Amino acid sequence: MSERQTAGAVLMVRPAHFGSNAETAASNFFQHSADESVSALRAQREFDSLALALAGAGVRVHQFAGQESAALPDEVFPNNWLSLHADGTAVLYPMLAPSRRLERRRDILDALVDSCGYHIDQVIDLTGLETRGEYLEGTGSVVLDRAQRVAYACLSPRTHVNALAQLARVLRYEVVPFTAVDAAGRAIYHTNVVLSIGTHFAALCTAAIADAAERRSVVARLEASGREVIDLSRAELEGFACNLLELGGASGPVIAMSTAALRTLAAPTRAALERYGRFVTADIGTIERLGGGSVRCMLAEVALQSTGG
Repeated sequence: MSERQTAGAVLMVRPAHFGSNAETAASNFFQHSADESVSALRAQREFDSLALALAGAGVRVHQFAGQESAALPDEVFPNNWLSLHADGTAVLYPMLAPSRRLERRRDILDALVDSCGYHIDQVIDLTGLETRGEYLEGTGSVVLDRAQRVAYACLSPRTHVNALAQLARVLRYEVVPFTAVDAAGRAIYHTNVVLSIGTHFAALCTAAIADAAERRSVVARLEASGREVIDLSRAELEGFACNLLELGGASGPVIAMSTAALRTLAAPTRAALERYGRFVTADIGTIERLGGGSVRCMLAEVALQSTGG
């Protein structure tokens, strides 16, 4: 089944016990320590702000309550354990941090079918790769060109070539792997902080791809898809400006990002992106500082078909 690049619905998990996660800090240099005494409450307010902004733009938001019974500081980022596809496939992913593996919830898949009216015809479970030390953290690790079935992935401790190959086999995707590093030369933990792909554009920090030949290859593959490649600076990357997501709104495409990311955009970058959608933003500073992820990380696209068609 052909698939649109952009979904009109998202899945979000409202965090019950948000905070910094020591297990993920070693590979995520976007995380920063802070006073956590009121971080959970602030994160919930930030979550609500984003969910309301998206709903106000006409995006269908399926909210699920976080788990009160377990301390899961990163459950606000469901795109790392789940992806949903137009052919009725749900994929469960292997994650590096043991604490994060408890975020995977079959009750959410059941609710999407029983309460939300979507079709899930098969669940592909890749979580067994964790026993081999091979990880692939959902649409954090892979940025999908859904229309042309291409998965872009920067390799890191959370994104392994063998896991990528398995995903490519089960979804029948081409894989474009590359290496991306921060200004200090450290591997960037997730692809979606370097690259975002919309229907007609790709937002990419080319400077993060240190190898010139690899950089040219990635850009050429994106351009071959017919998209405009919008080159973001390292400063924009560090402000989470690459961590955006195009979605289908009531009046056309919207581009969801944080207010911090929007402030980071240079004028030419902002003008280029505005050609492709209306900005929908929310201030999620606590989630960004402690969790090391931004708006795109909080959203799992629901590309499934509904019972109505």
